Amino acid sequence: MTRSFIPRLLAPGSSWGPLALRIPVGLIFAAHGAQKLFGWFGGYGLEGTGQWMGSIGLAPGYLMALLAGSAEFFGGVALVLGLLVRPAAAALAFAMLVAIFAVHIDKGLFVANNGYEFGLALLAVAVSLVVSGAGRASLDAALVSRSGQR
Repeated sequence: MTRSFIPRLLAPGSSWGPLALRIPVGLIFAAHGAQKLFGWFGGYGLEGTGQWMGSIGLAPGYLMALLAGSAEFFGGVALVLGLLVRPAAAALAFAMLVAIFAVHIDKGLFVANNGYEFGLALLAVAVSLVVSGAGRASLDAALVSRSGQR
Protein backbone atom coordinates (compact mmCIF):
# COMPACT_ATOMS: atom_id res chain seq x y z
CA MET A 1 0.00 0.00 0.00
CA THR A 2 2.74 2.49 0.92
CA ARG A 3 4.52 1.91 -2.37
CA SER A 4 1.45 2.79 -4.39
CA PHE A 5 0.13 5.59 -2.15
CA ILE A 6 3.23 7.81 -2.18
CA PRO A 7 3.67 7.90 -5.98
CA ARG A 8 -0.03 8.66 -6.40
CA LEU A 9 0.18 11.44 -3.81
CA LEU A 10 3.21 12.94 -5.52
CA ALA A 11 2.11 12.19 -9.10
CA PRO A 12 3.22 15.39 -10.78
CA GLY A 13 1.84 14.94 -14.28
CA SER A 14 4.01 15.63 -17.29
CA SER A 15 3.06 19.22 -18.11
CA TRP A 16 5.08 22.38 -17.65
CA GLY A 17 1.87 24.39 -17.17
CA PRO A 18 1.50 24.04 -13.39
CA LEU A 19 4.79 25.88 -12.92
CA ALA A 20 3.14 29.07 -14.20
CA LEU A 21 0.49 28.71 -11.48
CA ARG A 22 2.65 27.39 -8.65
CA ILE A 23 5.29 30.10 -8.45
CA PRO A 24 3.26 33.32 -8.35
CA VAL A 25 0.36 31.87 -6.37
CA GLY A 26 2.73 30.11 -3.98
CA LEU A 27 4.46 33.43 -3.31
CA ILE A 28 1.10 35.13 -2.71
CA PHE A 29 -0.03 32.43 -0.30
CA ALA A 30 3.30 32.38 1.55
CA ALA A 31 3.23 36.17 1.95
CA HIS A 32 -0.35 36.13 3.28
CA GLY A 33 0.57 33.34 5.68
CA ALA A 34 3.62 35.30 6.85
CA GLN A 35 1.33 38.24 7.63
CA LYS A 36 -0.82 36.02 9.82
CA LEU A 37 1.97 34.05 11.51
CA PHE A 38 4.82 36.53 11.85
CA GLY A 39 3.35 39.98 11.28
CA TRP A 40 5.52 40.43 8.18
CA PHE A 41 4.50 42.61 5.21
CA GLY A 42 2.20 44.77 7.32
CA GLY A 43 0.33 41.85 8.91
CA TYR A 44 -0.89 41.63 12.49
CA GLY A 45 0.78 38.38 13.50
CA LEU A 46 -0.92 35.54 15.33
CA GLU A 47 -2.23 37.62 18.20
CA GLY A 48 -3.83 40.35 16.10
CA THR A 49 -5.10 37.99 13.42
CA GLY A 50 -6.46 35.67 16.11
CA GLN A 51 -8.36 38.51 17.77
CA TRP A 52 -9.87 39.51 14.44
CA MET A 53 -10.81 35.94 13.53
CA GLY A 54 -12.47 35.50 16.91
CA SER A 55 -14.39 38.74 16.37
CA ILE A 56 -15.94 37.43 13.15
CA GLY A 57 -16.95 34.14 14.73
CA LEU A 58 -14.00 31.92 13.80
CA ALA A 59 -13.23 30.68 17.29
CA PRO A 60 -10.94 30.06 18.94
CA GLY A 61 -9.38 32.93 17.03
CA TYR A 62 -5.74 32.20 17.86
CA LEU A 63 -6.05 28.58 16.71
CA MET A 64 -7.88 29.61 13.53
CA ALA A 65 -5.14 32.17 12.78
CA LEU A 66 -2.49 29.52 13.38
CA LEU A 67 -4.25 27.04 11.08
CA ALA A 68 -4.96 29.55 8.31
CA GLY A 69 -1.52 31.14 8.54
CA SER A 70 0.22 27.75 8.53
CA ALA A 71 -1.80 26.49 5.58
CA GLU A 72 -1.03 29.64 3.62
CA PHE A 73 2.64 29.99 4.56
CA PHE A 74 3.74 26.36 4.39
CA GLY A 75 1.33 25.55 1.56
CA GLY A 76 2.67 28.50 -0.42
CA VAL A 77 6.26 27.41 0.15
CA ALA A 78 5.28 23.87 -0.94
CA LEU A 79 3.79 25.24 -4.17
CA VAL A 80 6.91 27.26 -4.96
CA LEU A 81 9.13 24.23 -4.36
CA GLY A 82 6.77 21.83 -6.09
CA LEU A 83 6.80 19.55 -3.03
CA LEU A 84 3.66 17.70 -1.93
CA VAL A 85 1.68 19.99 -4.20
CA ARG A 86 -1.56 18.02 -4.23
CA PRO A 87 -2.05 17.93 -0.44
CA ALA A 88 -0.77 21.49 -0.04
CA ALA A 89 -3.16 22.72 -2.73
CA ALA A 90 -6.04 20.84 -1.09
CA ALA A 91 -5.31 22.57 2.25
CA LEU A 92 -5.10 25.93 0.47
CA ALA A 93 -8.39 25.31 -1.36
CA PHE A 94 -10.07 24.58 1.98
CA ALA A 95 -8.58 27.75 3.48
CA MET A 96 -9.93 29.78 0.55
CA LEU A 97 -13.41 28.28 0.94
CA VAL A 98 -13.41 29.31 4.59
CA ALA A 99 -12.16 32.81 3.72
CA ILE A 100 -14.75 33.26 0.98
CA PHE A 101 -17.72 32.11 3.04
CA ALA A 102 -16.68 33.48 6.44
CA VAL A 103 -15.38 36.88 5.33
CA HIS A 104 -16.14 37.91 1.76
CA ILE A 105 -19.34 36.37 0.38
CA ASP A 106 -21.72 39.01 1.73
CA LYS A 107 -19.65 41.79 0.17
CA GLY A 108 -20.23 40.72 -3.41
CA LEU A 109 -17.75 39.71 -6.09
CA PHE A 110 -15.39 42.64 -6.43
CA VAL A 111 -12.24 43.00 -4.34
CA ALA A 112 -12.73 46.79 -4.25
CA ASN A 113 -15.64 46.10 -1.86
CA ASN A 114 -13.69 43.39 0.03
CA GLY A 115 -15.54 40.85 -2.08
CA TYR A 116 -14.57 37.29 -2.91
CA GLU A 117 -13.01 37.66 -6.38
CA PHE A 118 -9.40 37.32 -5.18
CA GLY A 119 -10.24 34.37 -2.92
CA LEU A 120 -12.15 32.76 -5.78
CA ALA A 121 -9.17 33.14 -8.12
CA LEU A 122 -6.84 31.59 -5.53
CA LEU A 123 -9.37 28.78 -4.95
CA ALA A 124 -9.47 28.06 -8.69
CA VAL A 125 -5.67 27.81 -8.87
CA ALA A 126 -5.52 25.56 -5.80
CA VAL A 127 -8.19 23.21 -7.18
CA SER A 128 -6.40 23.16 -10.53
CA LEU A 129 -3.18 22.08 -8.82
CA VAL A 130 -4.98 19.37 -6.84
CA VAL A 131 -6.19 17.97 -10.16
CA SER A 132 -3.05 18.50 -12.27
CA GLY A 133 -0.27 17.92 -9.75
CA ALA A 134 2.96 19.85 -9.59
CA GLY A 135 4.06 19.33 -13.20
CA ARG A 136 7.46 18.42 -14.62
CA ALA A 137 9.46 21.20 -13.01
CA SER A 138 8.95 20.16 -9.38
CA LEU A 139 10.45 18.29 -6.49
CA ASP A 140 7.47 15.92 -6.70
CA ALA A 141 8.56 14.96 -10.23
CA ALA A 142 12.14 14.48 -9.09
CA LEU A 143 11.06 12.28 -6.20
CA VAL A 144 8.78 10.14 -8.36
CA SER A 145 11.41 9.69 -11.10
CA ARG A 146 14.07 8.88 -8.51
CA SER A 147 11.85 6.18 -7.05
CA GLY A 148 11.48 4.74 -10.56
CA GLN A 149 7.68 4.92 -10.46
CA ARG A 150 6.90 7.43 -13.15
